[in-house]
Amino acid sequence: MAEASLGCTSAFVTLASENLERLVGFYNALLDQSAQPYQRDRYAEFQLPGLRLAIFKPKPDQSSQFAAPSSGAMSLCLEVADLYGAIAHLTHLGYAPPGPVLTASHGREVYAYDPDGNRLILHQSATGAI
Repeated sequence: MAEASLGCTSAFVTLASENLERLVGFYNALLDQSAQPYQRDRYAEFQLPGLRLAIFKPKPDQSSQFAAPSSGAMSLCLEVADLYGAIAHLTHLGYAPPGPVLTASHGREVYAYDPDGNRLILHQSATGAI
């Protein structure tokens, strides 16, 4: 008897937010694109290279399932071509990274946070680093 497989054809990251419009506005500006599809106060989706990012507002009876932990276990890592340009863009949006740029064997990165406190990692690979 053949073993059943998951049969996954695609994957995407979803973020739950009680303040959906604020978070959608942030990602509109950060990613320089409009959400598509977009349903006001319900759902928004952004298309990134190799990733779909979806943001949704939980139904009232499901809100407790998505309550933010005291420190997030999930990070959204965005590979960028120009780390300092990306930091400047994020700072212009009012969300400057609170710490310094870190250097590791795989490149440079900085941690920041979106309006809901989800951690963002802006990363520039060692091959693209100056």
